[in-house]
Amino acid sequence: MGNKLTRFTKLMLDVMFYAGIVVTLTLPVSVKIYGQINSYFAQYYVHMIIMFGISGILAELILYELRRIFRTVLENDCFVRANVKSLNRMGTYSFLIALVTVGRLFLYLTPAVMIIILVFVIAGLFSKVLSQVFDRAVAYKIENDLTI
Repeated sequence: MGNKLTRFTKLMLDVMFYAGIVVTLTLPVSVKIYGQINSYFAQYYVHMIIMFGISGILAELILYELRRIFRTVLENDCFVRANVKSLNRMGTYSFLIALVTVGRLFLYLTPAVMIIILVFVIAGLFSKVLSQVFDRAVAYKIENDLTI
């Protein structure tokens, strides 16, 4: 069961990664269309493209790192330095998304914006802490491998 769940999650990450590329690349068109419904998006068109573009790229980088981590999980070798680095980078990318989203507060304040900031701050903290946990696990694994 666990292996099926891992493979399904990996598939979903792959789908989200490639869909995210499409969404990020089509931002100029989608923001323009949505600007016909929401005047703030029309008024701040360039700002929205820049903020959503930067956030989209950072989200793609998070998905890229998650996909790398899942490859090691599928190979049954997840306690490796590369995963420590990936988790650390994901934390940084999450904090940057929160920071970029703070910029939206000056243009378009909604409760959702506040929630997005909170979610990415929590994700950043979680990733940074988890990278430290993985770092210790890798150190123990290396020490154990040298003992045997």
